[in-house]
This record gives sequence, C-alpha cells and structure tokens, in this order.
Amino acid sequence: MLVSTKWLSKYVNINGIAPADLAERITRAGIEVDSIIDRSQGMTNVVVGHVKECVKHPEADKLNICQVDVGEETTQIICGAPNVAQGQKVIVARPGAVLPGGVKIKKAKLRGEESNGMICSLQELGIEGKLVPKSYAEGIYVLPEDALPGEDALPLLGLDDTVLEFDLTPNRSDALSMLGVAYEVGAILSQGIALPEINYDQASEKAEDLLKLHVEATQDNPMYVAKVVKNVTIAESPLWLQNYLMAAGVRPHNNVVDITNFVLMEYGQPLHAFDYDRLGTGEIVVRHATEGEKIVTLDDAERTLRSHNLVITNGTEPVALAGVMGGANSEVHDGTTTVVIESAYFAPASVRQTSKEVGLRSDASARFEKGVDPNRVQEAAERAAQLIVELAGGEVLAGSVIFDELEKTPERIVVSPDYINSRLGMKISMDEMMTILKRLQIPTDAVNGQLVIDAPTRRQDLKIKEDIIEEIARMHGYDEIPKTLPVTESVPGGLTSYQAKRRVVRNFLEGAGLFQAITYSLTSKEQSQAFALETAETTNLLMPMSEERSTLRQSLIPHLLEALTYNVARRMDSVALYETGSVFLGMEEDGLPKEVEHLAVAMTGQWVDHAWQGESKNVDFFVLKGIVEGLMSRLGFSDRLTFEKAAIAGMHPGRTADILLDGNRVGLIGQLHPAEMKKRDLKETYVMEMNLADVLKADTAELIYKPVPRFPSMTRDIALVVSKETTAGKLEHIIRDAGGKLLKGVKLFDLYEGTNVEEGKKSIAFSLTYFDPERTLTDEEVVKAHDKVLTALTTEADAQLRG
Repeated sequence: MLVSTKWLSKYVNINGIAPADLAERITRAGIEVDSIIDRSQGMTNVVVGHVKECVKHPEADKLNICQVDVGEETTQIICGAPNVAQGQKVIVARPGAVLPGGVKIKKAKLRGEESNGMICSLQELGIEGKLVPKSYAEGIYVLPEDALPGEDALPLLGLDDTVLEFDLTPNRSDALSMLGVAYEVGAILSQGIALPEINYDQASEKAEDLLKLHVEATQDNPMYVAKVVKNVTIAESPLWLQNYLMAAGVRPHNNVVDITNFVLMEYGQPLHAFDYDRLGTGEIVVRHATEGEKIVTLDDAERTLRSHNLVITNGTEPVALAGVMGGANSEVHDGTTTVVIESAYFAPASVRQTSKEVGLRSDASARFEKGVDPNRVQEAAERAAQLIVELAGGEVLAGSVIFDELEKTPERIVVSPDYINSRLGMKISMDEMMTILKRLQIPTDAVNGQLVIDAPTRRQDLKIKEDIIEEIARMHGYDEIPKTLPVTESVPGGLTSYQAKRRVVRNFLEGAGLFQAITYSLTSKEQSQAFALETAETTNLLMPMSEERSTLRQSLIPHLLEALTYNVARRMDSVALYETGSVFLGMEEDGLPKEVEHLAVAMTGQWVDHAWQGESKNVDFFVLKGIVEGLMSRLGFSDRLTFEKAAIAGMHPGRTADILLDGNRVGLIGQLHPAEMKKRDLKETYVMEMNLADVLKADTAELIYKPVPRFPSMTRDIALVVSKETTAGKLEHIIRDAGGKLLKGVKLFDLYEGTNVEEGKKSIAFSLTYFDPERTLTDEEVVKAHDKVLTALTTEADAQLRG
C-alpha cells in the first residue's frame, strides 16, 4: 500500500511531523513502513512554461523550435516530442535544473539552434511509465490551461510529496484505504479524522425506473448497490485527481474511471462503472457462470469460466467478472453519457478462487479477498456519485437499486482489564484502556468491571479477546512491555529411547568409516519399488517437478546407488555411504502416506588400503555383514540376529541374504547383480537395507556385565564334511542347540572344497569353546557335551567328521 502524505493530510492533521518520524511511529504501532519515497527526488528549477510559438527545426524533421514563456522571459527550447504544440502549458527544466538520477540541464545547441532548457515528460520527472496516462506515454505532459508560467511545477504535479510504502500483514485489510490509514494515524497521534462530506443534488427521475437488479447467487453476493448517473461528459481528470492516483500507484484513464479508482483507494471499497447504453437491456443479473462460458475482460483477454465463477450479466451475457475485473463489452468510453456505478460485497472465498483460476489479480480482488467493510458499500457508491457530479457534470438519478441481505452487526467482544494485563505482563488501568480504544474509534463501554467492545466493521481483524489485547499493547507501546523472565519449573531435555538408539546407529556407522548421505524422497515410477523390503501401493504426485521425481520411494537403495555412480564417475573409486530416512508404503487411514524409517548402506571399491603396510582389501559380502553384526551387537541383538540365503530381484543370486531378528525378516544384504552393476557403471558393489523402525522398537534386555572367568576353558576343533547346500549358519545353529550350557563359543574358521573332498561336498571347520564360570571342567564332561554335538550334526545335517 502506497500512502501519499499529502493525500493523507486531507483526513488527519500531520502538519509539523517529518515523514521519517511519522513512518517510525507507524512502524512502532504495528504496521511496518518498508520505505519512504521522496517524489521530488531532489529536483530543482522545474517550472511551468507556455509555448508561444512552435515551428519545425530547419535541419531536423523530428525536432521543433519552441519559444516558451517561463515567467521571467521567453526563451528558445528545442523539443523532439511528437505532441508539442503552440499554446500548450508545459513542464520546463531551466538551465541548471537537476532531474532524477542527478541529470543536470545545461544550455546546448542542437543542429545549430540554441536550446535553453528542456520541455519534460512525466517519465523524465521520475514517474514510472506504467503510471503515466496513455495519451502522454509517448510525449511531453500538457498542464491545465490555468497553470501560470514561471510557477514551480512540482507542487502542481503533486511531486512535493512523500509516499510511505506499507508492508501490510493479511489481517490488516483496513489499512488498504486512505481512510483506514487515517484512522490508524489519528489514533497514533491522538488526532480526530475528517471524513468526506457527501452532498449532491439528485434528479426527479428514479434509478429503479431505468435499471432492474436481480441477484441469483445470494451466498456469494449478499449485497449489491447500483446508482445511475446521466448526462456524463467523459474527459481527462483534473490534475489533483491524477496526482493522487499516480502517487498511489494507479494509472489515470478518464474522469469516471479515475473516480472509481479514487474511491477504491479512499474507502477500500472496489467500484466499477458500466456504460448503461452498452449494457443494452437495462438489467443487471448476478449469477454463477455456465461451464465454459467466456468473457473478454478490460485487458482484452478472453477468459473461459467455470460454473462456480461469479459474473455480472445484462441478463444474457457476462459484462464483468465479479470482484476481479469488468468486461470490455460494457466499458466506459469517450462517447459514454450514462453510467451505472456498481458497489457490492462479494464473498472473499469466491473472489479468491476466481482470481486464481483466471490468473488475474487486481486492486479490487486484493481487497475483496480480505473482506471489505459491509457498512461502507453504499457510502462508497454515494461518494463516487458526488464526484461524478462535480468532475463529469453528471446528473444522479434519485435513489439506488439495492439488493441487501448482508449481515452488518458489529462483533461484540467482552474482556476484563485483568485478563489483558495478565497476558501483557503490564499494569494498565481500565481508564487508559478505554482511552486507547477511543483513540482507535472503537466503541467501548465499561460494564461491571468488563470492557464491552463493539468492533467496527471496518476492522475485520477484530474478532476475539486477543485482538483487543494486541490493539491496546501496540497503542500503549510495545517498548513499554516490561522485560521479565518467565517463572517456570525447569525440566531438563532428553532423548527418547528411539532417538537415543538412532543416534547410536549413526555414531557406529560413522565410526566404522561410512559417510552419511541424504537423498530425495521422490524417485521415478520405475525405481520406486526396486529393492523394496515391502511393497505397497505407490504414492504419486499430481504435479511432479519431473518424471524422475514423481513418486515417493519404497526403498533407500536406488538413490544410494545413484550417489555411488556419481562419485565413481568423478574418480572416487572407493565409496561407503549410509542413509537413514523414510520410505512410503501406501496410505494411512487419515489419507496421508505411511512413513517407515529405514537404514540403507551401499559400498564399492577398497575397504582397506594401507600401502605402507602392504595391506589391501576390497569390499565384499563379509565386510558388510560384519558391519551389520557389529551394529546389532552394539544395539544388544547379537544373539538374536541370523542370516538366511535369499533370492531378490536386482541382487546376486549366490551372495544375497535376508537379515532376521528373532526369526522375523527385517532387512536384506548382498551383492548387486552383475547386470545391475553394469547398467550403473559400477564395479563390485554391496548393499544392505533394514527396517530401522522395527529394529529400534524391538525390546532389548538389560545389559549385564559378567566377571572375567577365573577358571580355564577347553577348546575342541571339528572339521565336518557336508553337502554343498548345507549352510554354515545351519550347522552353527545345530551346534549351539546341542552343546548345552557348557558351550560358550562357536567360531567358523575354515571352508575347503577340492582334493580329498567328495564331489558335491565341502569341508567346514568350527572351533568350539567350553567352560564353566564356577569351576574347572573335567575331560569327561567336555567329551560328553562334545559327543552330543557330533551326534546332532550327524543326525540333523548328515555331517561326517573329516579324517
């Protein structure tokens, strides 16, 4: 919102207050002033001139030699503007003048002719081209006939003004008008405000005899006011009106259109003027559009409407898009003699939706979206009618054509001073509170120690007690709020069990030499279920950035593999990454995607590379398996963790396993399939993914420390010949079950296939440790326990001791 202090001074006394001081006080009261704009921009020596004579330059077709009366003298100025002519009153920058941007005007010779200054356009005075009236956009600006040669042009053009730019929050729609700003400034300065006086003569003919009104969409348009003005003369607006509009960032058009824009800025109530004769039917019908109905708006764009868009029609076709923009077919033009002034209340949600759908945002829609003052709808129409009488010679027909079902009752708020003070931490008396509310012109009574407030309808933001507290606080002064520390019981923060375990996971993996990666949750439809531990219906975006980011992932592995490929392509041959993040498995009952936290690891290249010691080891299955075992041991699950061979799409058929916790599948581990590695330009690569949520939520036993054994242990090594299909894990399981309480450790230390081993068989060797923490074992006890193990191996796995 751009606020001209010159215009503002018409409603509230701000004399003697510097614009910077006023801006500071407004900001401290709660409305931020973004910038202070001096419209004069330091210009000097710019006066009114009268073109006494204008002839073509003998040496240049596009230049004119003008003799210009500048008050003290008549001087020669060369001008290239196409619209300069004899008899005009113009803006002249005299030699020595300074224009915006530091441009200095000097005497000069143009094609042999002397030029003593410059005849200026509005753009050369620092006014944006988009604000200059179209008739002067390509040339100089012509001043009114009553301008006096030699007088200072800046006050005449309203450039002796300062504009405050407000950065309004959405709730302060009342400050989207000059009167709203006047109320605010009046409250800050403890000044009264002068509202416009509306008086004009009306014709004997009634408006309702010329215009009929029917509102079908009463929910979206609960109030509609139309006034009819005859015998209007369309002309250029007076200079003062143009100046105010340009200062407010609005381009002048003609007197009638400018009046509707002036009232919009003054009252915050959007208006529209129709050419009565172009309506053609003498009727206005407010309804919803039919699906696919079209309208050409004032910007000459054809717009296709939907069935919920609100339109103003002449009974047959749309003539305006309600609350957004008028139609070209009913536009006021130079030949207009009778106008219909529309002032209405349109439902904010309806205007917001229509504005968004047609891609058109206007000053009118910006105000309707936030809600206008229901008690000013008719007043604004009366104000426009008055100005049309004064500035366009119009004759207003008696009365208005009105449809009115709008609720205009003020919001009543009851709050006690104690409640206000307790929230602010202050001690403001009831009398002072009432004084503040009186300054804001908010009707307030004191009843039984309570403040009974009828919030004015111009303040759409005042609905609840806290709104009144804010008004009192900002007017009393935020700086006056005492600085106190809250008195509360201190509660130390801490991590939940789940969060603490997640931190353990990250610390362990980073300690093991892995780097954390964070990848997109969105992937392509094709990759969304690749390597997934569990699949469910995918969740797809309605408007994705690209096809590669269109679907929520169900596995972390694909993007980790992309990260490996990216690094390897940049000569980082050895990469080990991990990620903890969510996968998305279908939908919850509340309609949101079901998020499950997973952990994934991807590794390629060398795991150990100690050139000085001559040590080198590539990543393999057992490196990654060891990391998983170490992690699970750190979490307290080592004796509950098992691995089972598995076949998974995209994974190596002989080097892939499921990860089981308490017999339940919680993850996968293995080598990437050679075809998959080739597709991704990777060498031997290993991946792991587990359902981290299930792992971290699993119960863990309390950690119990055991003393170092005081008694010796006994070790037995066995080499078993078994079928190639028999897994070491199965054999270890049998050994542990049969070994009893004396068996304390089982370790695989050898695997052999070849000479002296039967075809289809393999030799696997284990080391078994027996001991009793309370005593020394005898050979007989160990032999007995060991024999049970051997018997179980023979019976359950057809294992034979290798000789």
